[in-house]
This record gives sequence, structure tokens and C-alpha cells, in this order.
Amino acid sequence: MSYLIADSGSTKTDWCLLKKNKKPVHFHTQGINPFLQTPESIAAMLQEELPAAILKDVPDAIYYYGAGAASKPKQVLMQGILRKHFGVKKVEVQSDMMAAAHALCGDNKGIVCILGTGSSSCYYDGEKIKERQPSLGYIAGDEGSGNHMGKRVLQYFTYGTFDTQLMMDFEMRFGGDITEIVDRLYHQPYPNRYLASFVPLLKENRGHYMVENIIEDCLNDFFQTTILKYRQSWKKPLYFSGSVAYMFSDIIQSLCDQYELEAGEIVQSPMEGLLSYYKAMMK
Repeated sequence: MSYLIADSGSTKTDWCLLKKNKKPVHFHTQGINPFLQTPESIAAMLQEELPAAILKDVPDAIYYYGAGAASKPKQVLMQGILRKHFGVKKVEVQSDMMAAAHALCGDNKGIVCILGTGSSSCYYDGEKIKERQPSLGYIAGDEGSGNHMGKRVLQYFTYGTFDTQLMMDFEMRFGGDITEIVDRLYHQPYPNRYLASFVPLLKENRGHYMVENIIEDCLNDFFQTTILKYRQSWKKPLYFSGSVAYMFSDIIQSLCDQYELEAGEIVQSPMEGLLSYYKAMMK
């Protein structure tokens, strides 16, 4: 018995081939988001970065969790792409939110949040996602995410708000030509990934008051616009998954204390939790 499990965000996808009584085999590719990519571009990326032959044996089933895969039409679309690429009949596609819920909550109730390139949240009742806050995506929403923080970094640089140290740091990392920056944002693919690429500047300048202000303001925006809208937030733990959540877990814990909320586990990736979930199914 073997399962191919995938957890995909907009920037990267973690794949794992799970075989009963054997060590899991991990792969990585670019991110997949059927809201932002065409079926043809997704299929081409899979062929280039994860050819079916790399698996040697066809898995019994594929369990795919991904950003942009919450709606039935997008789930059907991804099922078709994965069936055709891998030649597997049983393919289940669910949202990245369900991946975090399965990995972090199991059969417990809680508020589940994803903070990576984008952001999302839900109330999970131990079996199903019962309530979700609406998302306006990277253009008008995604509070607390990498692209949200990246917008703030870009604004601080472009408007000359950063001090000399941070202005120089930005220019050394990303260049200072505003025309090129605007071209990347409005004429190149994946502007959400580009904005999120500014986040390492924040990580590596922790302690600087401007950096701390950006991180705290963006994460507080997420609490204000999302978490505090769930009436269950004061009754159930808050669970977080994603690179941004993991990177700035200290500020998330501080905000939970400030709002008198219970912080649950904070992980960078739900994959380990998903492996435990599916290993239990194999027994």
C-alpha cells in the first residue's frame, strides 16, 4: 500500500510518498494554485519538476491539499491534472486549510490559520470545516501573510520611510530600480511570490524597531480582520501553519496573550502531521 501526499501553497509544494512500514520519501516542487495558474502551466511544471517516472511504482492513491483548491470546480480540475500525470485512479483533492486542520487538530476542535505566502483561516469542529472568513487574496487581503508584509516592506523602501541601514539592505538584496520593481509586480507572473520574497529582510533584521512594527502591525491586522471574528476564538485553541507563522511565532504568542486567547501548536509545514494522519489509516 502506498499513498502520494501533497501539501501545496502558492510558493512551494511538499510531496511525500508514504509506503507501509517504509521510510517516507520526500520531494519538492514549485507551488500550485489553480486560481493563479492555468491547467497547462500546472501540468508543464509537474512534468519538469516531478515526472511520474520518479515514483517508480504508481501509488494506490493521491491525497492532494492545496491553496486555491477549496471550491468543487478547482478540486475537479486538480483531480484531472493529477490523474492524467500520475496515472492514478483514486485522487482526493482538498484545500490547504483542511491539510492544516488534519495535521494540527486531528479530531479536536479549534481555529486553524495558515500564514505563508497568503493567509487563510477556519473553525474546524474535529471533522469538518464549519466556518471560514472570506478571503480577498493577495491584491486586497491576505492580512498577516508574506505578501502582505512584503507590500509594507516595499512601501517603506519606495516612500523613503526606512532608515539608511534598511534602505541599503533592501537595495543590496533586491535592487533599487523602481521601474523594474513595478514591472515585476504588474507584468511578470506570480507577483504574490515576489512580494513574499521581501520577508527574509524582516527575519534577518529582527530587533530593529521599524521591522518589529511591520511584523506586529501585519499580524495584528490578521487577528483583527480574521481571528477575532470567530466567536469560538475565546473557547478553542488557535493553531497556525506556514512559514510566516513559524518565523514570527513569538509575536503570534504575544498577540494571543494580549487578546487572552489560547495558542496551540505552530508549525512550518503540516506534512509531518499529515503523515501521522495517513499512517494511522494504513494500520
